[in-house]
Amino acid sequence: MEANMAKTNFTIDEQLGIFTLTNPPLNLIDMEMLDEFEAFLDNIAQYDIRAILLQAEGDMFSAGVNVEDVFKGRSQSEALAMLERFNHTLSRFEQLPLPTLAVVHGDCYTAGFEMVLACDMAWAADTAKLGLIEAVIGTTPMGGGTQRLTQRVGAARAAEMIMSASFYDAATLEKWHIINRVLPQNELMDKALRFAKRLSKGPTLAYAATKLLIRETRDNGIKAADKRLPEIAAPLFESEDMRHGIESLMTNGPGKANFKGK
Repeated sequence: MEANMAKTNFTIDEQLGIFTLTNPPLNLIDMEMLDEFEAFLDNIAQYDIRAILLQAEGDMFSAGVNVEDVFKGRSQSEALAMLERFNHTLSRFEQLPLPTLAVVHGDCYTAGFEMVLACDMAWAADTAKLGLIEAVIGTTPMGGGTQRLTQRVGAARAAEMIMSASFYDAATLEKWHIINRVLPQNELMDKALRFAKRLSKGPTLAYAATKLLIRETRDNGIKAADKRLPEIAAPLFESEDMRHGIESLMTNGPGKANFKGK
């Protein structure tokens, strides 16, 4: 299955959904691309997918927002409506009950970086550079980047990254817990695709429960997550995957179960 749109593309490889930014050379994020991303989210329930890989065509992941289309000339009230929409869309993506992996090569700035931060995991090429550089036009990150950086790297480093409007190499961001894995660019896509396919064949309902508990811990702390754990995890006992996983473990040993995502 393949859906070609003007500035993005969606394909399915077995049960892995691959969403691609296809507006090189800069892969600028504008309102048309936002429309296409929202349409993808609106229709996601009809796709037989169990994980998502986010990638981009061309020499860079994304130079960020198309400033003229998204920012220039907007009134405060127009900006408010646009920002509410953009943040709602990224939040919808972040809360999908599927594992999501961003694969970053080249440069990745502003809204492109915020899309990466909305994913569960991110892998990057050793040549990649990322940054929230909105300060160069006199504004602050507007797609949740400040909040998510602060949660991952702490207030001081988030302030440095955003206020300096600097570019950071992938190896530094791996140390700062923003990037999960850094690989040579010529190995990145093959290895990331294999990993994402492995996720797409895993216990999807268990992954969804894991995402809920991670989000609860991040937003409300360990005690809140402890309180919610029973209600989130108990339904897994009636899932086909957990029943099969237990039987497979007892019969064949660990790592032999074939999950169906049910």
